[in-house]
Amino acid sequence: MLSELQYIDQEFPAYFSSAVFIFGALIGSFLNVCIYRIPAEKSIIFPGSTCSCGQPIKWFDNIPIISWFILRGKARCCKASYSFRYPFVELLTACLFLAAWQQQPHAKALCLMVLVALLICATFIDLDHMEIPDRFSIGTGIIGVILSGIIPSLHGISDPTFAYASVKGIFEALVGLIIGSGLILWIALVAEKVLCKEAMGFGDVKLLGGIGAFLGWQGAIFALFGGAVIGTVGVLGWTVARAVVPVLRPNGSWKSEDLIGREMPFAPMLASGALLYVIVFEARVDEYLAFIQGLAR
Repeated sequence: MLSELQYIDQEFPAYFSSAVFIFGALIGSFLNVCIYRIPAEKSIIFPGSTCSCGQPIKWFDNIPIISWFILRGKARCCKASYSFRYPFVELLTACLFLAAWQQQPHAKALCLMVLVALLICATFIDLDHMEIPDRFSIGTGIIGVILSGIIPSLHGISDPTFAYASVKGIFEALVGLIIGSGLILWIALVAEKVLCKEAMGFGDVKLLGGIGAFLGWQGAIFALFGGAVIGTVGVLGWTVARAVVPVLRPNGSWKSEDLIGREMPFAPMLASGALLYVIVFEARVDEYLAFIQGLAR
């Protein structure tokens, strides 16, 4: 059976890529449910998908990505508009699953799909509520350590003795968790002393630890500093846009205080840094950090 799957993967790579994309879109649809219901302390299982008017959504109106465009963003039952975020989350999840599948060994890619799902939920909940539920921060760390023991190749570990590889995988995950959470914790404490107010929530501390459990200490470091760069560029871009584009200025007015000094969700930045590391920069970042380690010895 395994050899047959490997043959299909080698001879018809588009088959599994298409399946992964569709699977990602389906998972994205479920993530939309989690993003909405978990902060509201509602079941993510029952009831099934319903419109804001209370009517159940038919299966043919709940096809990921496609249904929103067919219905032009309006519910069939009551014509109420619903956000473009729904197909966006589905498409984003599908694309990230596909990128992981195509760029990483398949066993590692499956683990990264779990991380992608957790980070997407954490990101959008943080955007909506300025908080990260423990199931996505602490949960990411726990799942990362467990998967590192089951699939040590998540950390690039390959050894014929599974027990040894498993222990080494768990060790790498724990090191990443400790360094990731410890690094951002010290930054948060120093910033709190300088600014005389809380500069970063502990949800961010726990989330970066979870990222480290999946990606190792190298990925945690890049997620932190890469995420900070992404956030800085994003804030500056939005600030400039608000200053020069009238439609972005409420009542035609704009003040720097609209963004500067406001609390900003940090989970989207950490998630962006982590995903950028996995999809684009992992080999180069690991090589650079190994070079720095060599100089320090």
